[in-house]
Amino acid sequence: MKLVAILWVVSVAVAEKLPLEARPLEILRSDQHNPNSEGAHSFDFETENGISFHMSGSQGPTGGANSIGDWSYPLGDGSTAEFKFVADENGYQPESSLLPVAPAFPHPIPDFVLRQIEFAEQQRAAEARRGSYEN
Repeated sequence: MKLVAILWVVSVAVAEKLPLEARPLEILRSDQHNPNSEGAHSFDFETENGISFHMSGSQGPTGGANSIGDWSYPLGDGSTAEFKFVADENGYQPESSLLPVAPAFPHPIPDFVLRQIEFAEQQRAAEARRGSYEN
């Protein structure tokens, strides 16, 4: 019974933090063009809060769907997040200045990693020598 009372108090406290009204966003523009005999299609929409999405595509040479598009949405600081993408036989490939970028390769390998690689090579060589003695 104590557990039920504690859970009730916690749920009331959490509910107080939730917004009272969550309303759907108004869609300002929505266009969809269905596939034709070649599989071409496109889809666009824009909402009242500045979210925008566009995608167009067609059937790829191997039968899958190839698409290109972009979307954007407003950020809290007043700027806009913008993304472009290609989706084809090479997979989904997003592009944006907001996405993290891997360090350039080759990058310096830390000493502890080099020591571990050397240790593994020594172990592999020792195992190979043991295997040749057993035969």
